[in-house]
Amino acid sequence: MWWERSWATVVQEFSDLGSPEDITRVFIRLLVAVVLGGLLGYERETVGASAGLRTHMLVSLGAALFVLIPLQAGMQIGDLSRIVQGITAGIGFIGAGAILKHSNKNDIRGVTTAASVWMTAAIGIAAGMGREATAVLSTAFALVILAILRWKPKG
Repeated sequence: MWWERSWATVVQEFSDLGSPEDITRVFIRLLVAVVLGGLLGYERETVGASAGLRTHMLVSLGAALFVLIPLQAGMQIGDLSRIVQGITAGIGFIGAGAILKHSNKNDIRGVTTAASVWMTAAIGIAAGMGREATAVLSTAFALVILAILRWKPKG
């Protein structure tokens, strides 16, 4: 009957995560990307930055997906360089939106937040490629830079 063929088509369309191992692998990679992006975003949000928790989580998740999907489709690692280049260039537009120039010509804000969005995309790429330990270590470095190195010279 037509509904059996339709149901078979639906099942086939959702078969990209066929095994429990595939489901677990994708779940872990995406979860790591979201959590690590969230840590950086939370830090930015606590200081009132223009890009906060949700932005960083979405950037990391999106970057992870952009590399994870081609890997699932069988793309070779060497061919992923074009995708990484596109993410790196594209994320600059989001980062640029975080930079604000105020009336005082020397008062530019948001550069650190823009850099954190850029870093979050790199962390998402690492997580999406299955380099979770590298993503965690990079996040730790970024948190040290953002949260601990807040020193501003007087003057």
